[in-house]
Amino acid sequence: MLKCRTAWQKLAPLARASSTLCRQNVKRTVLKCDSTMTQVPRVQMSSGTPGGDNTLYIVLVGATCLGAGFYAYRTLTSDKSRYHDRISEIASRPSKMSPQEQPATYMQTEPTAPAVEAPAPVSLPEIPAHAPYLLIGGGTASFAAARSIRARDPGARVLIVTDEPDLPYMRPPLSKELWFSDDPSATETLRFKQWNGKERSIYFQPPSFYVSPQDLPKVENGGVAVLTGKRVVHMDVRGNKVRLDDDSEISYDKCLIATGGVPRNMQVIERAGDEVMKRTTLFRKIEDFKSLENISRDVKSITIIGGGFLGSELACALGRRSTESGLEVMQMFPEKGNMGKVLPEYLSNWTTQKVRREGVNVITEALVKNVSFQDGKLEIKLKDGRLVKTDHIVAAVGLEPSVELAKSAGLEVDSDFGGYRVNAELQARSNIWVAGDAACFYDIRLGRRRVEHHDHAVVSGRLAGENMTGANKPYWHQSMFWSDLGPDVGYEAIGIVDSSLPTVGVFAKATAKDTPKAATEQSGTGIRSESETEAVASGEMLASTASPQAPQQEEDYGKGVIFYLRDKVVVGIILWNVFNRMPIARKIIKDGEEHADLNEVAKLFNIHED
Repeated sequence: MLKCRTAWQKLAPLARASSTLCRQNVKRTVLKCDSTMTQVPRVQMSSGTPGGDNTLYIVLVGATCLGAGFYAYRTLTSDKSRYHDRISEIASRPSKMSPQEQPATYMQTEPTAPAVEAPAPVSLPEIPAHAPYLLIGGGTASFAAARSIRARDPGARVLIVTDEPDLPYMRPPLSKELWFSDDPSATETLRFKQWNGKERSIYFQPPSFYVSPQDLPKVENGGVAVLTGKRVVHMDVRGNKVRLDDDSEISYDKCLIATGGVPRNMQVIERAGDEVMKRTTLFRKIEDFKSLENISRDVKSITIIGGGFLGSELACALGRRSTESGLEVMQMFPEKGNMGKVLPEYLSNWTTQKVRREGVNVITEALVKNVSFQDGKLEIKLKDGRLVKTDHIVAAVGLEPSVELAKSAGLEVDSDFGGYRVNAELQARSNIWVAGDAACFYDIRLGRRRVEHHDHAVVSGRLAGENMTGANKPYWHQSMFWSDLGPDVGYEAIGIVDSSLPTVGVFAKATAKDTPKAATEQSGTGIRSESETEAVASGEMLASTASPQAPQQEEDYGKGVIFYLRDKVVVGIILWNVFNRMPIARKIIKDGEEHADLNEVAKLFNIHED
């Protein structure tokens, strides 16, 4: 820098002199009015000193340029060295970005020391901005719809969004077979043995069946992706997009709402405080099963409130365990017998005795007044003054359909049955369908209904998926449901089964083949859902020549058929320990005819076969 400054001090007077001389010549020329500009003598335009030699000037300029070039070279060399050092230092840091996001670096000519290997980056799964088929909910209905969509459109891209951490799975084994498994690891693996001894998983498909959500938009042949642990909180039906609980958005072409429902709690429990709530299970999901299974091994007593399907199944499952571990199991409900809202009174009473034989203390006509936590125990006080002390409560008192999206989406909720009201094609809007527990549909035979069973979720989900691909099919299927009180007693039902309706029961003596265990051995599946095989009743149905008998007091109801009537027409049928006859029951309800003698109709089910 000192050399440059010295050179400038010498050159500055010369530059100023030359500049001044040029300005004076131009000024004199412009002030003249002649048409031709006066030529300036060449000697006066010299950049040298007036009257001096240019040699010194040339030498000084050359030296200055040489010094400036040397300074620039040294500066650039130093900057390059610092640049390489900085790049090496940055490369040695642990990376916080995914490999795709890492900035590109230039090739280095000099050998460098090997960089320290950084740990593998951890990144959250990306959420696709768009899904041609968006399915809200990760239950049976969504999986059935996804499978149906892919069957009709093999290249379809389907995204399932679920607030659960698990891939789609079936719920029935959570209250049935899983409790009877001899494998101590079944709680973690969720693999169980069916009544016929065959083993299977609770999940519909293994993880390898699905593509990752971030790969869904680019996968060549489409696929099904599941976005777990995310909840849809808002729907923009005009913009065809949804917003998740993390404020991310997903647009769609077609959308299915299959949000199912949440277990209903009792107000007396909700008002009882945190200590009571911590000791209460609302049974619905995998995590509920795992939690209750662990609790049943740690506490001395469990009380199940509810006498419906779920409550009775759990009571029998836990009651069977009580003989092994000494667990006290109690079941209480306001009806006179188990499943009193479904079964006729005589069969409900018989079922209650069956549950008691499983080791359960059944408390009937029990109306809960309040629940409290005293001295390390839950105290359940009934309205008639009875007091029950227990360590844990399972509230199995029904299901509330999840309709939180109705307000933002502008969808109609049925005031009588709950759930989203849909048309015959399960549509709620032009490009929105609803299936499963959350759908309130119109049954052409039985009127508007909402059904909360596995078979309905399978069939309605499958039909919704077909209609999302343009099938335009109406929902006419009569779905069935089933319940098992252990491996020896079970039933299948269809239509409206309400104990307040007139009923006619025809029974016969059961054989070794008339059990849920034998039924699964014959069908080869643990899920006794007719919709899985799509069997249909033939036009010619064999009839038994034996005469069915009406139920008598104290009779052992081994197997039989119960008809539910409305205006003398059969609207519901229960097959008690009678299996693989559901197509016949479905045809009877579909025909909608009056029957003068239901004993003759019962012959169609061959209940007197050996």
